[in-house]
Amino acid sequence: MKMKMKRTLIILLCILTGGTTLSFAHDGYNQHLSPDEFKARQKAFITEKAGLTAKEADKFFPLYFELQDKKKEINDKAWELMRKGKDDKMTDAQYEEIILQVYDLRIETDNLDRTYYAKFKKTLSPKKIFQIQRAEARFHREILKTAQPPRKGEPQKEKK
Repeated sequence: MKMKMKRTLIILLCILTGGTTLSFAHDGYNQHLSPDEFKARQKAFITEKAGLTAKEADKFFPLYFELQDKKKEINDKAWELMRKGKDDKMTDAQYEEIILQVYDLRIETDNLDRTYYAKFKKTLSPKKIFQIQRAEARFHREILKTAQPPRKGEPQKEKK
C-alpha cells in the first residue's frame, strides 16, 4: 500500500507541478533532473508522441508551461493546507475548512485547464490537444516506472 501511495503522490506532483526537480532511478542509477531538464524531456516526449510539428510546438509549449506554473502555485497552496491538517489538536470545523479549501483549489485547477484549452484551440485542433493529453499521461507513467524499484521476483534491467 505504501508503494501505491508513493506512486500516486509522484504522479500528482508531476502532473500538477510540471517542472519540479525530479530524482528517479533509471537503468540502475539515480538520475536528477533540474526543472529545465524535466521540461525539455517533457517537451520532447509530448512533441514526438503527439506528432506536433515544430511550428505547433513553438506555439503550444509557452502556453503549456505557463499553465503548469499556475497549477504548481495552486498545488503548493493545497499542500500547505494539507500540512496544517497534521496538527492533531485541530477541531472538526478546522478540518472541514481545510477540505473545502482544497476542493476549491482543485476546482480552480480544473477551471484553468478549461481556460487554457480554449487558448490551445486557437492554434491546435481538438484532436491534437487530445493527443497531447494522452502523451502527457504517458510521460508521467514512464517517469513513474523509472521511479519504482523492481518488484520482488522481477529481473532488474541490465545496464547498457
